[in-house]
Amino acid sequence: MAGFLFSDMVFGPVNSRRLGVSLGINLLPTDYKFCTFNCVYCECGWTKSGDGNKFPLPSTGELREKLEAKMKDLADQGILPDAITFAGNGEPTLHPEFPDIMDMVITLRDKYFPDARITVLSNASQVHKEKIFMALRKADQNILKLDAGTDETFRKINQPKGNLTIRDVVDSLKKFEGKLIIQTLFMEGTINGQKVSNTGQEEIGKWIEHLREINPEYVMIYAIDRETPAENIRKLSFRELNEIADKVELAGFRTKVFG
Repeated sequence: MAGFLFSDMVFGPVNSRRLGVSLGINLLPTDYKFCTFNCVYCECGWTKSGDGNKFPLPSTGELREKLEAKMKDLADQGILPDAITFAGNGEPTLHPEFPDIMDMVITLRDKYFPDARITVLSNASQVHKEKIFMALRKADQNILKLDAGTDETFRKINQPKGNLTIRDVVDSLKKFEGKLIIQTLFMEGTINGQKVSNTGQEEIGKWIEHLREINPEYVMIYAIDRETPAENIRKLSFRELNEIADKVELAGFRTKVFG
């Protein structure tokens, strides 16, 4: 059973396989995953029921104090992060002060590390809220999840809260008008006696149709990297990931593969 959680609101910098040297920001509880999805592969473990009002979340002021202290320390050491990344223990845009926090992080980035890219890892479930969308548009890199082509697979892999559909997600991603990066984790497994996979020909075909609508800058294709909460999930080989990437390239989109 997975259950890796970040223990502070500012962490790293870490060497990210996708982002280089990344200074992380966790806006969520340090002992609890808080998310609108319950992905079967999530390194943070299963999403429990509840809402953010039950957990202590850092305020904009608290985060500013910790983030500036960390940035000053890194600058004094001559350590220059490539990215300042909203990630952490769930979906960062669930924080009620997310728009104000984005503005604050931009101000500190410009002061200490003007070349660092402000990056958000998100599942796009909150993009329908105008204030969230406008805040995300201020980031240098929005890396947004799209793990399925069909609703059936979306519900099996991502297990979204409420009535969110794959069409809802695609429509939210289209709002970025191509100024985004799609991240997709490919996997196969058996969960509760049911086969779960997003690697079949029909599934990938529908997923690529969604990419055509979204028109991202490029697509990140990757496999599981840590222990998963669901058992019996197989990590795809680098060769299998590249075979999927070839189909995406044929459709006209750049890819980056992370095995």
